[in-house]
Amino acid sequence: MTSSAAVGSEERPIRVLLVDDHELIRHGLALAFHREPGTEVVAQAGTVVSALAAYDRVTPDVVVTDLQLPDGTGLDIIRSVRQRSPAIGLVLLTMHSGDDQIFAAMEAGASAFVGKDAPSSEVVKATRHAMVSPRTFLCAGLAQAMMRRVSGESTRLSGREHEVLLLLADGDGTAAIAKQLHMSESTAKSHIAKIYQKLGASNRAQALVTAMRIGLLSSVQPTQR
Repeated sequence: MTSSAAVGSEERPIRVLLVDDHELIRHGLALAFHREPGTEVVAQAGTVVSALAAYDRVTPDVVVTDLQLPDGTGLDIIRSVRQRSPAIGLVLLTMHSGDDQIFAAMEAGASAFVGKDAPSSEVVKATRHAMVSPRTFLCAGLAQAMMRRVSGESTRLSGREHEVLLLLADGDGTAAIAKQLHMSESTAKSHIAKIYQKLGASNRAQALVTAMRIGLLSSVQPTQR
């Protein structure tokens, strides 16, 4: 059986729609794709409205769009196109590569996030990734951004949540935590669930590993029995 990657790279070129309100940038990217075997720019646009019209007209494999556009943002394009086609590749380019932009792109349904200061070869690489794995988010700084998000959220644990975290680290179960802190088991479960959420964990082990890694437990000794 012929794979989707083979279809994109061997049978026909990857059809790309370029979206940027600066004509020189579009021209430069178009040249970069022209030099690359297996890629073809089939349309260009400078606004959200014209980009969506071009998408309907040429049905590209991948949309490469700038974040800031005169009548909206590249995220508007990504959300709209992702709703229409779960399988299309969507690459976001931006001068603003902060954590908020990275997570906004990922949550909108982008396939890849590339800073405009990256070489054109990185844009082409991201486009090839988007063609093959449109629902797998590619971003060079994602791991670090995730760590910063976890660290930032975990430092906002309430005083009660810190107490529960310490008892979790000491090996106590829900019933024991409830008894020691003079609360109902349902309240203890609620605190534990909030701790897991803030630490990006799905169980006790993951929560404790993350808490140790970001320093929440480093200066605290477990309760001695």
